[in-house]
Amino acid sequence: MSISTNKFIMLLLSITLGLSTFQAQAVLPVAVGGNQLPSLAPILEQATPAVVNISVAGTKVSQQQLPELFKYFFGQEGQPNKDTQERPFQGLGSGVVVDAEKGYVITNFHVINDADEIVVTLKDGRTYDAEVLGSDRQTDIALLKIEADKLVDITLADSDELRVGDFTIAIGNPFGLGQTVTSGIVSALGRSGLNIENLENFIQTDAAINSGNSGGALINLNGELIGINTAIIAPTGGNIGIGFAIPSNMVRNLAEQIIEYGEVRRGILGVTGGELNSELAKAFGADSQHGAFVNQVMPDSAADKAGIKPGDIIIAVNGKPVKSFAELRAKIGTMGAGKTINIGAIRDGKSITFKVTLQQADAQMVNAKVMHPALEGASLSSTEKDAEISGVRVNKVQRNSPAFANGLEEGDIIIGINKTRINNIADLREILENNPRVLALNIQRGEQNLYRIIQ
Repeated sequence: MSISTNKFIMLLLSITLGLSTFQAQAVLPVAVGGNQLPSLAPILEQATPAVVNISVAGTKVSQQQLPELFKYFFGQEGQPNKDTQERPFQGLGSGVVVDAEKGYVITNFHVINDADEIVVTLKDGRTYDAEVLGSDRQTDIALLKIEADKLVDITLADSDELRVGDFTIAIGNPFGLGQTVTSGIVSALGRSGLNIENLENFIQTDAAINSGNSGGALINLNGELIGINTAIIAPTGGNIGIGFAIPSNMVRNLAEQIIEYGEVRRGILGVTGGELNSELAKAFGADSQHGAFVNQVMPDSAADKAGIKPGDIIIAVNGKPVKSFAELRAKIGTMGAGKTINIGAIRDGKSITFKVTLQQADAQMVNAKVMHPALEGASLSSTEKDAEISGVRVNKVQRNSPAFANGLEEGDIIIGINKTRINNIADLREILENNPRVLALNIQRGEQNLYRIIQ
């Protein structure tokens, strides 16, 4: 093949991949018979070491119908005829290393939910036990930590910059086969209403995603993370080219909150509303057919204090377009409480910008079992930002649990451990990570200040 013909092929490839000829030559180094051929291998050599396989094991409580014959032995007549049983389970999924130095791994909440054992397997075959630093059921995100050296992490892209038609690469562990790579494009953005999770703003892709890919990486042609693969539409049980990923910006916001506070401190705007349609747009003087229509503003909410009013049409958050109320809800719900943002809106046909400081939604509770065996059975959360006493609130204590036996009670506020003051879940977790042999819990119980010693 002549040089001119070879250059022509490279030009075609560069147009197909959206790259300059120089870039195409840089990422397509494979030569067969003297001719360069397209390959994603250089990108994958950079990205795949950051994608891990996750195996989990645990027990789930199930309700089993009791035969009629035994209903008098296990319950009174007229009551539901059920028996509660714990059944073991095992599962497989994927994850992504987002901080090599600290060993942070992102995955889906549904991958690790109810798991007692979580094992992370790296691409090079090394395996490590993982601990859950925090999770968020509403967005299906969990942050794990492993103690390992020579990890490779992945850079998070700005998912707000994605366009329909951008190339995508999915990396994960489908059906437990081991690390597998598929490719496609961004099929759609801002997908919601799928009832997969409570806060939905999915990237849709036709890159093949199957069972076991959950928690794996969706990357761009720069090898950057654009999303965490989480779900598919599969009427036949297998991939049909409709997969969904949680955008990297949502992942980043949630991970930062878990790292800082040990939990998700969900921001709340304080409005209710619906999708903008052509009739509403015309009636309220909006040129755009996309946005979030505000029906109601809650008194004393962040929106109320910023000056947002019913009838406003929200079209942007921090300068990024908002196409629907569901997208607005998902973006706000994954931003941290206390964060100040700019809301772009249309009122009476005129553009207006509001500076809003998000308030905190209801406290997110953490299962204390993941932090220390002696606290198992307690449900904990950080106290509210404006609480009189800062610390870790004990929301619930299961009877006959280790936490119950160690004297914890509902309503207790843990304000210190081993003479070290704590203000939130993150402080508590940091102390417990050092595995102290004795725990001296300083507790505020109503008007009383007391200690509980756990050995």
